[in-house]
Amino acid sequence: MMDRILVRVPNWLGDAVLSLPAVRDVRRNFPGARLEVLSRPRVAPLYGAMSEVDAIRESQGIRADVDAVRGAFDAAVLLPNSFASALSMWRAGIPERWGYATDLRRPLLTRGPRVPASVRGRSQVYYYRAMLAGVGLDVSTEADPSLRCPDDWAARGASRLGAAEASWIGLNPGAFFGSAKRWVPERYAAAGELLARDMGARVAILGGADERPLGEAIAASMRAPVRMLCGETTLPELVGVLSRLRLLVTNDSGPMHVAAALGVPVVAVFGPTDWRETAPVGHRHRLVREPVHCSPCMLRECPIDHRCMTRIPADRVVDEARALLAELC
Repeated sequence: MMDRILVRVPNWLGDAVLSLPAVRDVRRNFPGARLEVLSRPRVAPLYGAMSEVDAIRESQGIRADVDAVRGAFDAAVLLPNSFASALSMWRAGIPERWGYATDLRRPLLTRGPRVPASVRGRSQVYYYRAMLAGVGLDVSTEADPSLRCPDDWAARGASRLGAAEASWIGLNPGAFFGSAKRWVPERYAAAGELLARDMGARVAILGGADERPLGEAIAASMRAPVRMLCGETTLPELVGVLSRLRLLVTNDSGPMHVAAALGVPVVAVFGPTDWRETAPVGHRHRLVREPVHCSPCMLRECPIDHRCMTRIPADRVVDEARALLAELC
């Protein structure tokens, strides 16, 4: 009898969004169980927007996690591939421990399928759900990656933006993975300028505190009104801001996935990462990429001339945005 289920969820924002369909599938398999997630603090609030989740626990490291979950669950579902995630559940004595048999952790699992070849080169959405199928759970025919912004988050996002009656475009020029994922700042400024003029909109620049100098450099190059939000939003506030946008122009990043899950139109510039595995889910987005021979290289910094990004002009991104918005009208 599985009355208490713990799902150890991914550590990064984009991966967390792509795990939402898997969490929903766990709930469908155990509709009467108490379902909790164990998450790193930086992404934990995201799961608070899911009605399928009963509670959220913040992961504080192996020893703390072992003490926190010992005796509290009948089964643990491990979405990350790390050895540490399996070790903590094993040391906590959770009777059933399910996850991919990766990183030498098969002896720590009670069900440990291998990664099927069918998920290679496909969205992480399928990767997580294939693991559930591999341990014997039913998965839905259609993945549901949607995210509903809670009303209080939307209100907090509106407060961050100000100018309540304004129409907003978002620019997300950063990426935690590394500089190779970042499109040229001057082209963000040019694209934002053109789109703001087209749409009669204001521009919000999003990102973390470390990306504020990048955002400020872009803002300084623009004549359109800009709201600088780099480093100024909590995760719930970021979700609230994204929910109010008419369009997000972004690199491959966590906010890209959040916006897509909210149904916000997204134009995403891809360079070194594999668009087949990490593209936004859904139909309200356009990808812009240059098919150079070295992409996807998966490197954090480009060792040559960054051609996968520098060959993408601002006009091309603007044209894709215009076409997407026209298609959605």
